[in-house]
Amino acid sequence: MSTSHPTVAVLGPGGIGALVGGLLARDGHRVVCLAGEATSAVLRRDGLRIESTPYGGFTAPVEADTQLREPVDVLFVTVKQTALVAALDRVPPHVLGDALVIPLLNGLDHLAVIRSRYPKARVVAGTIRVEATRTAPGHIVHTSSFADIELVGPVRELTDSLRRSGLGVSLRDDESAMLWDKLAFLAPFALLTTCHRTDVGTVRTEHRAELLAVLDEITAVAQAAGAAASTDAVLSFFDRAPQTMKSSMQRDAEAGRPLELDAIGGAVLRAAAAHGVGTPVTARLVAQVARAARQEV
Repeated sequence: MSTSHPTVAVLGPGGIGALVGGLLARDGHRVVCLAGEATSAVLRRDGLRIESTPYGGFTAPVEADTQLREPVDVLFVTVKQTALVAALDRVPPHVLGDALVIPLLNGLDHLAVIRSRYPKARVVAGTIRVEATRTAPGHIVHTSSFADIELVGPVRELTDSLRRSGLGVSLRDDESAMLWDKLAFLAPFALLTTCHRTDVGTVRTEHRAELLAVLDEITAVAQAAGAAASTDAVLSFFDRAPQTMKSSMQRDAEAGRPLELDAIGGAVLRAAAAHGVGTPVTARLVAQVARAARQEV
């Protein structure tokens, strides 16, 4: 990166991408959003409109296009896993070059896909904890009190930029452990809220026995994969989460959109099989969510 305000592209300006891009644009960065023609036209005209609990309401002007047409310093990949392969067509490898690429996707498998597509780029694993929803093209409602990114360092200049914009940032040194730390919370959160069609507060009270069973299974898989996840640590996060918090998978199910079931639940089951860990409750939840999704198509 060449300046203290690196040029940033955002592939997929939905809830997460638009929030990150909007905060960076508000802080003075040049931000280019990559999306379909209709969304790009709205963003060019109206910018990114953010309604946020911690950051307030603001509009940030951004550039927008259907394809990356010039090099940038940083590319955030913030599409859903279900749209990843098609979305990458918007970023030609010869244009991206050796840029820093930060995928903020759920699951484990996306890094291999992106690294294979962009061998010259520096692809750095990242995760984000946030509740943000796109209500219309370019209009984002950020309802959680937090928006915290973890990255596998060192990425000092980008870290400084993200912190100046208002995002929480921490650096990790173990990619697998970082991804599993998120998945150990996200998988039970997504599966249980989607299966029961309810918020996290109801899950941790009315479905607590099932929650504990899933946490035990998934943390056992995470530990077998080399992460230091523990049931108590993940349960503590569940018990601190806002009562009305919903998962993105649940919101997708309610809207009839494709689910990241394979990226989240499927990733856990594949790792469990690879390490010989039994996950009957998790497997049942994955099957129930898949069956409900098929019935609603």
